Amino acid sequence: MKHDGVLMGKVNPQELDEFAKEADAWFAANVNPDPGFMLPLTFMEVGTDQQFDFLRDWQNKVYEAGYLGAAWPSEYGGGGLDQAFQDAATDAMRRHHAPIMLNAIGLNWTGPLLMDIGTEAHCKKHIKGILSAEDIWCQGFSEPDNGSDLGNAQLRAVRDGDEYVLNGSKIWTTQGNYAKYMILLARTNPDAPNKYAGLSFFLAPMKIPGVETRPIRKLTGEYGFTQTFFTDARIPADGLMGKEGEGWQVAMKTLEYERGVHGGQAGGYVLLPLDAFAVIDLARKLQRDGAPVMDDPVMRDALVEFMIEAQSLKLCQARGAFAPLNEERPFGLALSGKLMWTEFARRINEFAITLQGTKGGYYVGDPNAVDHGLWTRGYLNAFSATIGGGTSEIQHNIIAEHVLGLPKR
Repeated sequence: MKHDGVLMGKVNPQELDEFAKEADAWFAANVNPDPGFMLPLTFMEVGTDQQFDFLRDWQNKVYEAGYLGAAWPSEYGGGGLDQAFQDAATDAMRRHHAPIMLNAIGLNWTGPLLMDIGTEAHCKKHIKGILSAEDIWCQGFSEPDNGSDLGNAQLRAVRDGDEYVLNGSKIWTTQGNYAKYMILLARTNPDAPNKYAGLSFFLAPMKIPGVETRPIRKLTGEYGFTQTFFTDARIPADGLMGKEGEGWQVAMKTLEYERGVHGGQAGGYVLLPLDAFAVIDLARKLQRDGAPVMDDPVMRDALVEFMIEAQSLKLCQARGAFAPLNEERPFGLALSGKLMWTEFARRINEFAITLQGTKGGYYVGDPNAVDHGLWTRGYLNAFSATIGGGTSEIQHNIIAEHVLGLPKR
């Protein structure tokens, strides 16, 4: 049921405790540990209709129970509660190993952005559909010819009365084939004094004439991304966020949500939490030369280093919630968190494959695969997280310039 009656910022500890217990009981009763097919580890791996339909229904079920968007305004379809209630619900999801939330770009980037700088009309039109997963969102930033140079986006948007006409393409569009809307960065003025000034930001419908998506097969064999083509596609002008030429500023605000610099996300998680300590259990059960891999002093030493790093990352994440502990560099942990966690996930999955020896070559679906190929699958998929939201190289530059104050080179 929906929970209401707690004013933002005024948390009754007894009500919060009751809510947390209800959430724990609900997830205990409703999480299906084995739906009969492989569930995605992240929102970037949703490649089949079966996975999509299951996760869409799951997100809607969580929302209808009151455990997603609990801290978003009730006038837009949220729960209207304090953030502590949503945090309690998300904690319950983790404890019971619930599936991921499907609508990642809507829940984590578009929704917070709309409530931050969008119009009232935008919020009333889009927020509830984001939470219920009725309206899936994708992101149209990257382009085939521009790599990490987001400011050089060339997809054109030309004003024609109450519409904009779009021509060009975007790539690595996560769930583009399922999306109803796209947050889109397009060039409205090719003659602007600099490349950033010529960009505009749109809330663009996808299910319209002139928009085509083509699936991209990943290294894993899955289809989590598409390339999206726009050919004289017409979108309503009221989907413009801000004014023409302000797209770069809106895109940077969006990336702040994507990188976790600012809160306000709907709750839940869109990537299954990494259990780094599960590698210890793996090392105990694997055998090498007739003895557990854990008995190898070199491997044991490497494991200890990984566990120290995992614990330090968790403590850094916890520290980020306390402003007095971050006064010297207020955004340092937030800006570096994405870089550190994604690279750590890649390295620890790679190490887990190393522990397996020759068995590390088996993949999902092979009966000889260790843990059903979980670690190999995790390693191959980890690369997408080190690219999305800004590559690790870009993140290093951001930290250098905006946290450490180093000059541009």
